[in-house]
Amino acid sequence: MIEFHDVSKQYAADTTALRAVTLTINKGELVYLAGPSGAGKSTLLKMIAAMERPTSGKVTVNGTDIGKLKSAGVPFLRRNLGLIFQQQRLLTDRTVLANVMMPMLVTGLSRAQAEERARAALDKVGLLARANAQPMALSGGEQQRVSIARAIVNRPQIILADEPTANLDRDSANQIFDALRAFNKVGVTCLISTHDEHVLDSGARVIRLVQGQLQAEAA
Repeated sequence: MIEFHDVSKQYAADTTALRAVTLTINKGELVYLAGPSGAGKSTLLKMIAAMERPTSGKVTVNGTDIGKLKSAGVPFLRRNLGLIFQQQRLLTDRTVLANVMMPMLVTGLSRAQAEERARAALDKVGLLARANAQPMALSGGEQQRVSIARAIVNRPQIILADEPTANLDRDSANQIFDALRAFNKVGVTCLISTHDEHVLDSGARVIRLVQGQLQAEAA
């Protein structure tokens, strides 16, 4: 489903984010992308979402060569992706429910259908009771769970989560990871970056990056 072949990313002459990374992620896998801050984890995830393009090498997502993807094709690629980042980017001028409905309204779904699916997504992350609340009335962990609901509401094939539990307490972090694991159990491919070794599943596949280089894998 996702392939990197000898991929490097250089931002400037003295700034290389990724160095000759080669890896394959299969459909339905749960993969942790581990490593210290600045290791290149965010850059790798952004390449999968076509937010960044490789300087050299090839990135393929569902058969699409990211390096050759035209701007018009990016929205179609991202319809199959659920993106979760540290900054939730929830809109504070509308309710939690309206935030989760937005991706579906953009794609032309009716308001009735969008609301039905948004409520179902909020229920999956345990926040249906807060559907009419304003985002700023929620805790940091609750806001991140709203972001997960928004990311999965279009039923993506792949979830990309970039440090989704940064700055959250342990209980909130555990809730986030429990939600992501639940989506993986129903067949969604999940790639989760983290610098927190405590959250890694002992039996999960772990890809480690250090200074932009792939170090080792464990399964």
